[in-house]
Amino acid sequence: MADRTDWFTNARFGLFVHWGLYSLAARHEWVQQRERLTDAEYRRYFENFRADRFDPGQWARDAKAAGMRYAVLTTKHHEGFCLWDSDLTDFKATNTPAGRDLVAEFVEAFRAEGLRVGFYHSLIDWHHPDFTIDGWHPRWDGSADLVELNAGRDLDRYVDYLHGQVGELLTAHQPDLLWLDFSYADDHRVPVGKGREDWRADDLVEMVRKLSPHTLLNDRLDLPGSEDFATAEEASPHAQPSADGRPVPWEACRTLNGSWGYAPGFQEWLDPGQVVRILVDCVSKGGNLLLNIGPDGRGKFEPRARQMLDAIGSWTTSHADSIYGAGPVPDVVPPPDCRLTRSGNRLFVHVFGWQSGTLACAGLGSRTRYASMLHDGSEVRFSVVDEDGDLPHLRDAGPPGALVLHLPARRPDVPVPVIELTLDLGDRPVGDTTA
Repeated sequence: MADRTDWFTNARFGLFVHWGLYSLAARHEWVQQRERLTDAEYRRYFENFRADRFDPGQWARDAKAAGMRYAVLTTKHHEGFCLWDSDLTDFKATNTPAGRDLVAEFVEAFRAEGLRVGFYHSLIDWHHPDFTIDGWHPRWDGSADLVELNAGRDLDRYVDYLHGQVGELLTAHQPDLLWLDFSYADDHRVPVGKGREDWRADDLVEMVRKLSPHTLLNDRLDLPGSEDFATAEEASPHAQPSADGRPVPWEACRTLNGSWGYAPGFQEWLDPGQVVRILVDCVSKGGNLLLNIGPDGRGKFEPRARQMLDAIGSWTTSHADSIYGAGPVPDVVPPPDCRLTRSGNRLFVHVFGWQSGTLACAGLGSRTRYASMLHDGSEVRFSVVDEDGDLPHLRDAGPPGALVLHLPARRPDVPVPVIELTLDLGDRPVGDTTA
């Protein structure tokens, strides 16, 4: 029986989209909190949110061309603005000049391209009158009396609203995954936080499982054991996470330029090669990459972001076998500055640092039947280190039984060259070289 997370671990590469009123401010998605903007000051973005260049079909085509298999949209970020026609608030896209249910359009467009759909939904809501002011709220400046500020606010009423909106989204769209963000009960940076008890996390999880059983949940409810996958932000673990001896599905979410929301003045951009290496590193550890783009205030992807997706797609198209449905090779130590992935009897050596000469892979010599470059199928010659640790004309070539790949002097013109090894697995682990 297939595991409900199988599609997720096979997909490996997804699109994250942060889009909201903060996109008009164009100074990061936390602009209201960072600049202590009042609701009245923030209102100007609501009154000018047109979304007149929002084309979810183009977004979906760009994502698919890049090799992405799923997409996650911010239905509501911390500012509280909703991109769908919620029955529970007036603070929504249908009441702006855009006048449209943008979530519905997003879901239709991405599913039409064959991509899975997920929703990011903030547990936080700075706009809601019952969301109690805490250390992360725009109205707290570090000195005000929180008791006085929260007079008349009732967090339970807000949490009813939170659960109600999540229920709306699940009922209407049955998303493939739900990205809830975030809990901060034990955050040392703020004097008062919120966690599982505040969100009534047990009840929320129960509702998700009842209304949309197939929907995968992330790990940010502060409720260990409720998650289907773990998340790592702007980083990746050193090895695949595990629980009770079993590997845990996980995902690294990364920005293209250091900002989740649109911020054209922030120019710490990655290049396509970096993105490909991050993706490969994730897959080699059993994880996914969720790559973020922040559309501009009118709904378009920046030209530079689209160029990036196109360049990444050139690589994923010719190296798909080493990514989709592939996973880690825990019983083989990769050569220096390389990453390994495996699918069936095919093992893929991703060479981050190319050098002319040879590349030794311990433990694979007696198992390898053929080697070639994945992008064009060109053969890669190899030898096997003998029992004395030698090769013809080369002493101390490596440990006995090591596979020695003879690399072309010229590095292939791709961001990350990949060598495909066809193995004879028999009934032994990949790294077992015993006779």
